[in-house]
Amino acid sequence: MKRVLFIFGTRPEAIKMSPLISRFREDPDSWKVGVCVTVQHREMLDQVLEFFQVEVDYDLDLMTEGQSLTQLTARCLMALEQPLQDFRPDIVFVQGDTTTVLTGALAAFYQQLPVAHLEAGLRSGNRYSPFPEELNRILAGRLASYHFAPTPAAVASLAAEGIRDNVWMVGNTVIDALQEALAILENSDTDLRRRFPFLEEGRKLILVTGHRRESFGAPFENICGALADISAAHEEVQIVYPVHLNPNVQEPVRRILAGKDNIHLVEPLDYASLVWLMSRAWLVLTDSGGIQEEAPSLGVPVLVMRDVTERMEGIEAGTAKLVGTDRQTIVREALRLIEDREAHRAMANAVNPYGDGTAARQVVDITRMLLQP
Repeated sequence: MKRVLFIFGTRPEAIKMSPLISRFREDPDSWKVGVCVTVQHREMLDQVLEFFQVEVDYDLDLMTEGQSLTQLTARCLMALEQPLQDFRPDIVFVQGDTTTVLTGALAAFYQQLPVAHLEAGLRSGNRYSPFPEELNRILAGRLASYHFAPTPAAVASLAAEGIRDNVWMVGNTVIDALQEALAILENSDTDLRRRFPFLEEGRKLILVTGHRRESFGAPFENICGALADISAAHEEVQIVYPVHLNPNVQEPVRRILAGKDNIHLVEPLDYASLVWLMSRAWLVLTDSGGIQEEAPSLGVPVLVMRDVTERMEGIEAGTAKLVGTDRQTIVREALRLIEDREAHRAMANAVNPYGDGTAARQVVDITRMLLQP
């Protein structure tokens, strides 16, 4: 029996790790699976773990109010030493680009344990955007022994950095997770519509997410101004914005957008509610990474409110468009997709480049091959 340890700490990581954990746990005769969470996001993380029924073996509970990136990084690195020693994994999985990914890979390297990097090879080309994620994933790539890349572009990015061995293109497990979530919701007795009593049938729904730290300040003011302009230009649309709890997000959003009849500012959503809303949306405006991958699987166009994105495959495939944080650009592109049905149909029907929902199965099969005696 081989021992596999998963290390993660945020909701996006949990979403993308959950299908892989489930696949490994389907074969308890072959795999001893351990799950270690640093808990960068307590409430949001726990919601995903409960939804996908993921049991945690090591809960490090490291998030404290107001801690800096330096403090979080130091605490993560120190706290991860003991679980690695206790579990004695044959392989350690990290996913994506968070502080947990960087420290998990480094802590495993210090104990000379092989690291597998899930969602390897994403690059924006700007070391400060997204910050600190761009450098986190680059450094994780140098520390990892095995690289599971989602797309050909990610494979090429790794090759450009000299990483050519032990690289596999498998798609993105976020598509696996989305398919599992839709199946769970379809078979659930829970009526999620009751959570959104303000929604009206027949009105186009625009889902908004925005929280990136590089947009704090004037860029966020521009985003909020654009949403106000869109709501005024088309009073018949319904804009739903789950507002991140960070004060740098809350203040401009509440000040500029509160009180508008067709803009609904709601608390951060659990994953099930987010998937339910996204599946019913006409359009998504976001600065999130995962939604750029998920929404196209549902046939929903995405406008990416960032100056650069590490997910250019979606831009090139036509499932998403990069609009930055310029107020006029966001308004122009959103109105085009609201008013021009052909433009909307072209994006909605574009092929999602992030996989077909078989990524987790491929990773298990490759790992089995790697760890054979």
